[in-house]
Amino acid sequence: MTEPIITQEQEKTVIQPAGDLVAANVPELRSVLRNTVSAGARDVVLDLRNTAMVDSSGLGLVIGIYNSLEKVAGRLAVIHASRDVLQLFQTMRMHQRFAISGD
Repeated sequence: MTEPIITQEQEKTVIQPAGDLVAANVPELRSVLRNTVSAGARDVVLDLRNTAMVDSSGLGLVIGIYNSLEKVAGRLAVIHASRDVLQLFQTMRMHQRFAISGD
């Protein structure tokens, strides 16, 4: 997996993974997300425009970053989720914890 794209938009830190949120890619992305929160980011947007698939490891990653941000009064939002990923997040009721939007 290539490095995720990280950009600042006003107060928001936007992280765009380069591919799917699956077991093979999660450790690297987890490290990036932890470093982002440790560096002081409190409003994180996960841009999934290049993500077609999320497995259980990917779900764990998203829940973990949500929990980390919640501890520091931060916020997580997910944008550009594919229809399948959006449906998965809704089935898991993740949309009740943070904002999730599709393509």
